[in-house]
Amino acid sequence: MREVGAVAGRFTNKMFQTRKKTLMKRVLFAIAAGLLASASQAFAEIKVTDVKGREVTLEKPAERVVLGFYYEDFLAVVGPDALDKVVALSLSTWKDWRPNQFAAYEKALPKLSSIPDVGNTEDSTFSVEKVIAAKPDLVILAAWAYDALGEGVKQIEAVGIPVVTLDYNAQTVEKHVLSTEVLGKVMGAEERAAKLADNYRSAMADIDARIKAAGPTTRKVYFELAQKGAAEVGNSYGDSMWGALVDKLGGVNIAKGQIGNWGPLSPEYVLAQKPDLIFLAGSEWVNKPQSVQVGFGADPKVTRERMAGYLGRPGWSELPAVQQGGVHAIYHGGARTLSDYVYAQYIAKQLYPEAFKDVHPARNIERYYDTWLPIKAEGVFVLPYVAAGQ
Repeated sequence: MREVGAVAGRFTNKMFQTRKKTLMKRVLFAIAAGLLASASQAFAEIKVTDVKGREVTLEKPAERVVLGFYYEDFLAVVGPDALDKVVALSLSTWKDWRPNQFAAYEKALPKLSSIPDVGNTEDSTFSVEKVIAAKPDLVILAAWAYDALGEGVKQIEAVGIPVVTLDYNAQTVEKHVLSTEVLGKVMGAEERAAKLADNYRSAMADIDARIKAAGPTTRKVYFELAQKGAAEVGNSYGDSMWGALVDKLGGVNIAKGQIGNWGPLSPEYVLAQKPDLIFLAGSEWVNKPQSVQVGFGADPKVTRERMAGYLGRPGWSELPAVQQGGVHAIYHGGARTLSDYVYAQYIAKQLYPEAFKDVHPARNIERYYDTWLPIKAEGVFVLPYVAAGQ
């Protein structure tokens, strides 16, 4: 009986060892399969359809980017290490157009000063050769820059560098959201992109709901780029940027139908239209001594002093906007961005004061920067005109 028991014991032990080995093989196989699946997922192709309706494919999230525009949106979506992924950019459309903003970022992100410049399409300095020399795995262009570059895009793509387009200039919720989602996907920052897209969607939905509750307005709006001083008429906006935003908010844009995207309106036409609200779009321009200074580091006293020159134009004292305190400065750099819902709030608050009495755009712009960007919103971004001494 002992022999039988011993044999049975050896047999049972052998079965146990066999089953143990089989189980271990299965576990190891499952782990290997999981690792392979993870690796496959990590390096799976990324496919997006950009704002131009172009299908763009990347082997993996971009790590070497040439950035053509929408600098703040890129930083907001990609996050704290965003600049580490930029190997070249169009410098002048940031540094020259928004010098104080650029300086604030340069202080917060010292690496910014050493990133190579590839030029820009606005002054025909954009260099395809410099783009290729930077060896990027992605080029990000504004839709308008893509159009201006023309055959240059094909030259970049011919050497295997994908190009993706974004469009915040259109000032539509749809294109803002699509641009943000595309940017998040190609940069491997989908979670931040989703939060920013949701933030924009919900802010604009709140504006729409308040406007709907308030009912239609007949208030006329005039926007002017306050860059060259009161002696020269600046651009107004018809179908894009500030013009598109006024349309969305239900205001009567006096430039609509008079110009396309942008261009000056005649002084006589403006006087004849009798706008109820006038927005002077100012910025941080250098070598523009009469411009309305708005933006980072701006002094409200200086801003209002520059605004006063416009109010002194022939006939302006008779305009409803001037007589009723409806003249405002607004940051031109605030349009065509993921934070422009704050400027939409400000414009809407002038169109529908009662409906937006509990909305505080100036605070909201500060909150946006504190949440998403590495700098503070310090300066003047929206400001009503108040005469000195009042």
